[in-house]
Amino acid sequence: MMKIKVGIIKEGKVPIDKRVPITPDQALEIQAKFPNVEVLVQRSDVRCFPDAAYEEKGLKMVDSMDMCDIIFGVKEVPMAQLIPGKTYFFFSHTIKKQEYNKPLLKALLEKKIKMVDYETLTDENGQRVIAFGRWAGIVGAYNAIWTYGKRYNLYHLRRAHECFDLEDLKTEFAKVKLPPIKMVVTGGGRVAKGAMEVLVGMNVRKVTPAALLTQSFDFPVFAQLNSRDYNAHNEGKEFNRGEFYSHAENFHSDFLKYAKVAEILIAAAFWEPKAPTLFTREDATKNDFCLRVIADITCDIEGSIPSTKRPSTIDEPVYDYDPTQDEIMPEFSEEGNISMMAVDNLPCELPRDASMDFGNMLVKNVLPHLFSNDEFRIIQDATITEDGKLTSRYQYLKEWVEGR
Repeated sequence: MMKIKVGIIKEGKVPIDKRVPITPDQALEIQAKFPNVEVLVQRSDVRCFPDAAYEEKGLKMVDSMDMCDIIFGVKEVPMAQLIPGKTYFFFSHTIKKQEYNKPLLKALLEKKIKMVDYETLTDENGQRVIAFGRWAGIVGAYNAIWTYGKRYNLYHLRRAHECFDLEDLKTEFAKVKLPPIKMVVTGGGRVAKGAMEVLVGMNVRKVTPAALLTQSFDFPVFAQLNSRDYNAHNEGKEFNRGEFYSHAENFHSDFLKYAKVAEILIAAAFWEPKAPTLFTREDATKNDFCLRVIADITCDIEGSIPSTKRPSTIDEPVYDYDPTQDEIMPEFSEEGNISMMAVDNLPCELPRDASMDFGNMLVKNVLPHLFSNDEFRIIQDATITEDGKLTSRYQYLKEWVEGR
């Protein structure tokens, strides 16, 4: 019986991503758990787990993925490297009609590639079964506190990517000496939980949204905001979660009251284009607008946060936004500016931990369905392209990708 050949691709997107979808130990686990599967590893000089770590486990190293049936990566695969007719798993960043990846989606169709997007792998309840969200939250919150310290010269922390792993990162927490400021974290999923993990680890106390708005504290605090806390119905009706997620256009933002008391915003909530923005540029020009550091973990460009004008990078994680001019400025250049941390590949700053966590979810929650009859359609419902066509679930992308 011919074995299914599963490949771990060399990440090709620039800037380089050091994460892996499958670690050396997990590759061995896959071969033991699924005897009809062989894992092949494309040689790479950029992974957080070097080639030697895979070779030591007896895994086959290759220069090309040509002989593989199914290919796993993390970030988008460069179009020139896509092999026609193969099955790929990676984050395609196309399901929100991201214009910058329209050519990628066209290439997937032209090359008749079966493309399964990690972002769309969900269980029967619609919950994602695999994600880097916790690590985006951890690094995003750490970067928010790092940014605040740099802006006001309060303390000096190592960058997250300079730490070996999460345990090493935690040794920096004790250096944080914050004044009694207020912060807000939006969202309730993996990302927000990861962010709060860091804040609590730094002894920032959690308070209710109401307490944040009405009380004074002698120590730094944060409030977690869910959708109902900062969105209000246009007709004054009581907030209904179901209606908000199906008809977000029926709501307007009620976030400004938090922006008048908090200095740091950690944006960790999923946002879709029909939903209101948290605030407007005009709001940010007012004298009572207090936000001075925004860590936009969601990084929707000019999406939920109008000051997120572009992504930042791990090498240059912060830029300032001048709301009076609606322009990007050098970091920490004027007190009236908002310092933006909008790194769009945050888990890459702790690649070893993030990769191990992700690979565990892949082995536990995805591969049993991939190597079976996919009874619950976990794989099929996450398949965006197949045989040169968009699958039924993603037909809404057809006119967009065809330019009509």
